[in-house]
Amino acid sequence: MDFLALHAGLNPDKPAVILGDRSIDFATLNRRANQAANAFEHLGVRSDDRATLMSFNSLEYFEITNGLRKLGAIFVPLNYRLRGNEAAYVVNDSGAVMVAADGDHVDVIEDARPAIVRGAHLLAVDGSAPAGWLSYPELRDAASDERAPRDDGEMGATMVYTSGTTGAPKGAWRPHGIAVDNILQVISLFELNQSDVHLLCGPVYHSGPGIFAVLHQVLGATIVVQRRFEADEALELIERHRVTTTFMAPTLLQKLVEAQEKNPRDVSSLRAVILSAAPCPYSLKERAHAALGQVVWETYAATETGFNTVLRPQDQLRKPGSCGTAVPGQDIRLLRDDGTEADVGEPGEFTVRSAWVAEYFNKPEATSKSTHDGYFSVGDVAYRDREGYYYICDRRIDMIISGGMNIYPAEIESVLLAHPAIEDAAVIGVPDDEWGEAVKAVLQPRPGVAVGADELIAFCGERLASYKKPRSVDFVAELPRDAAGKLLKRKLREPYWAGAGRAI
Repeated sequence: MDFLALHAGLNPDKPAVILGDRSIDFATLNRRANQAANAFEHLGVRSDDRATLMSFNSLEYFEITNGLRKLGAIFVPLNYRLRGNEAAYVVNDSGAVMVAADGDHVDVIEDARPAIVRGAHLLAVDGSAPAGWLSYPELRDAASDERAPRDDGEMGATMVYTSGTTGAPKGAWRPHGIAVDNILQVISLFELNQSDVHLLCGPVYHSGPGIFAVLHQVLGATIVVQRRFEADEALELIERHRVTTTFMAPTLLQKLVEAQEKNPRDVSSLRAVILSAAPCPYSLKERAHAALGQVVWETYAATETGFNTVLRPQDQLRKPGSCGTAVPGQDIRLLRDDGTEADVGEPGEFTVRSAWVAEYFNKPEATSKSTHDGYFSVGDVAYRDREGYYYICDRRIDMIISGGMNIYPAEIESVLLAHPAIEDAAVIGVPDDEWGEAVKAVLQPRPGVAVGADELIAFCGERLASYKKPRSVDFVAELPRDAAGKLLKRKLREPYWAGAGRAI
């Protein structure tokens, strides 16, 4: 479905994307996307090929991603917080034939180049880059701005990487895309419309901000882009552009509320602040209600399964701790350990079957392990009340969610165990008022070897994305393990969570 060409014809002069003093209308964005598609095709990128981009939020992001969609190629967002080898893993695993980066991240891809096993075209989004790179602006401007629209009734295949329980990222792969009817269903669910002005403030490589940007583009709504989130600037943009909708993780909402409490702006245009990625504290919802109005929506969603539940504004304070009721088309089951369905009020593994469910790219065993009789699970545990509202209460896997980012301890533990001073390592999430959870390392040093917390944190920081490194370190004489040698993380976490008023 070439929705961009449609809106370019219907509303050519309407702003499609605004970033600072720059603005692109729908006609211009459609022409540039056509140029991008033709330029990529000239390079040899074909339908179903994968291509990646590492960039802060930008206007060029919309040109490149729409160009790939017009070509039938699959865009694979590349987390700009990854380091060289981490980025190389995603490029290699996806089989990307093109890697683009803005000026702030060319050096990351340069560091990754020796580890990239296939030859991939390297594109400098800002035009200036080292030897061996191509200039995206030059390629785009040299290409034709005419292209026949694709109209296949789908949004095209998608793939977004999410870390696996062993620390190896996995591509959530939807080879057949999402039908337009399913897209329209979600648009209706959140009551989005063409007259909306959407603020993109979270990192667009993340599936949440990315999908809401797409939803608003499908509608022909205007998107106001914040290159990187800053609360006071976000409030100024809401006031200046009369923003109606935005999507963010609870940690960004907290910063937005704090800024509004200190220096109030006119946010009366807001009608939907949509939250996901982590549980939102009830106290923050109360503050948001007072500072922004009754505008908070919450959805439980996953990169692999799409939107599963929704909690509407009128239920935010009425249903504390809930993530809402099932989204239409989402068949949810809560399963006991024996595979039977849990009763009302009884916790069970949250599993779902719907048109949104992805598979793991080239990892059939991982897909099979996460699937139970056709229902997919990311390992969360929930219960349901008598009104059909769901409450996430635990996780079967050890994943940490900090500031909306999924962090898998095994990856960090493997780095810590490579340090010569460490005998045994455990990484857990502990309560944090700002981030929801913070990464803590509990370590058993080698006998007779002295090492400090700062040294170990820096050691991790050199090898991992910054959000993965531990924020604090505790040392113990011995980590708790059972008779089979399995680390008892639940026992390890208990003292840190005592009195937190929540389990995750």
